[in-house]
Amino acid sequence: MDGSLVFSSRRSPVVSLSGCVASSQPLATDAGLDILKRGGNAADAAVAVAAALAVTEPCSTGIGGDAFCLFYNGHTGEIKGLNGSGRAAEAQSLDYMESRGFGADAPPSAVDALNVTVPGAAACWCDTVQLFGSSKLSLQDVLSGAVELAQRGFPVAPVTAHHWGRRVAELQAAGRDPSPDLLVQGQAPKAGQVFRNQALAQTLRELGECGKAAFYEGRVAEAIVDTIREQGGVMTQDDLKRHRSEVIRPISFQYKGVTLWEPPPNGQGLAALLLLNILDIFPLKAMGHNSADYIHVLTEAVRLAQTDVLRYLGDPDHVSVPVDALLDKSYGRSRGKSVSLDRVMEGVNPGLETGSDTVYFCVIDSEGNACSFVNSIYMGFGTGLVPRGCGFPLQNRGANFSLRRGHPNCIAGGKRPYHTIISALLTDSSSNRLLAALGVMGGLMQPQGHVQALLNMQEFGMNPQQALDAPRVYVHYDQKNDQWTVNLEEGIDGSVAEELRRRGHNVNHPVTGHKRSQFGRGPDHHGGRLVGPVCQSNRSSKQSAVGGI
Repeated sequence: MDGSLVFSSRRSPVVSLSGCVASSQPLATDAGLDILKRGGNAADAAVAVAAALAVTEPCSTGIGGDAFCLFYNGHTGEIKGLNGSGRAAEAQSLDYMESRGFGADAPPSAVDALNVTVPGAAACWCDTVQLFGSSKLSLQDVLSGAVELAQRGFPVAPVTAHHWGRRVAELQAAGRDPSPDLLVQGQAPKAGQVFRNQALAQTLRELGECGKAAFYEGRVAEAIVDTIREQGGVMTQDDLKRHRSEVIRPISFQYKGVTLWEPPPNGQGLAALLLLNILDIFPLKAMGHNSADYIHVLTEAVRLAQTDVLRYLGDPDHVSVPVDALLDKSYGRSRGKSVSLDRVMEGVNPGLETGSDTVYFCVIDSEGNACSFVNSIYMGFGTGLVPRGCGFPLQNRGANFSLRRGHPNCIAGGKRPYHTIISALLTDSSSNRLLAALGVMGGLMQPQGHVQALLNMQEFGMNPQQALDAPRVYVHYDQKNDQWTVNLEEGIDGSVAEELRRRGHNVNHPVTGHKRSQFGRGPDHHGGRLVGPVCQSNRSSKQSAVGGI
């Protein structure tokens, strides 16, 4: 049996003529649609969605985290983007970390204040509207929907309530006085309970009125620094004031007539492109969708790509990242030749000789513009530290730094960490016509999810909704136990799992229920001038919402 199955999507593709929004929360989708109806474009609407998600899904995202976006200009076909990731405090060198007793084998806990990097989302929101927005709406207009949600309240969605409750311990960490802004009488809100966040409403209102200065200077900045330093961190107001978004030109790889565009390092978009580079030599269509051969080759390619990227990727302002060498087609061929169809590779080493909680959403407007956007505070509520009177938690993105001296991703003052969140665009390689804005949530699953969605459409002829509904594969490396695991979502045939085990893989099958969140949760937004934007949303353990006008 080749493992191929016919899937009936739980949703039909949403087809519209004047714009479409896909996000993980209906209220956030409505906020984006409202901006489109008021004359805003895809970039304006994306920021409205980002802010609304910060209100309705604070256990996944928020203004205390980072963001990346890619913007496709429907008139010119040009693609630009923003890297909205923040840097470590200037004082936070490896020497300092070692003086505090931390090292490669003894990093800070996930909720330690030393893991707070400068939140880049606020600046990214402002810059997205300024650089890519329609100029018809002010930032205050764009954020108004989120302000109203926070001030008047909203009913908490069931799956959000589940994850909120599961991660509430981060807000109740030992020795801390838990913030009331994100709890109800010290507990997570229940499904259907109306939740209000007056402090966040005020923060968003000030950001809309005064722009970036309202976050990186003044009241909010002081509260951020006070909270971090009270918990043993070293961030200063100067660290916040120095923050800038980076305008980026995405990196890309051409695969059988389509081009996948990803943010450059320090984001892990390079992993998705390298994965495609390795897979390019294999007859994937002939193997059959989710067959043992297909999943085996995909798994081995993921292992090769992830090993390379974790070895070489860092902040390009501090280290040289060999992007061109990794994406050279001869390198992909050489890495692919190391894959045997009969047996798992015994060891995977870098190939060059050189020195989980997130939201993804996307918007396409009536002009053909597309904004692919991702926003995260990393692990659940991040550090769980909530600046007084501000209504949002601070990220723990610094947990991604290496504390191994000489590593490209080794911590240094003012350095950005290896970043898991990535947004993507897909275009026709010959005409540069927009084919899709796509992405998923979920840490190291993100590049794997991008590639699986692309292959489902390009190799196996699925429409975008089918591509997202098909059972997924997540290849995970457990560094502590030095073991790779192939996680298979329910719907993949048991005989495929058994055959993969025979070839030497450690297989976890079937993955069901809320545990399916490990595969990422991804809205996919498809569009084109000939047929109009078509927007789809992924089935998952987390609610998702799509709307069109």
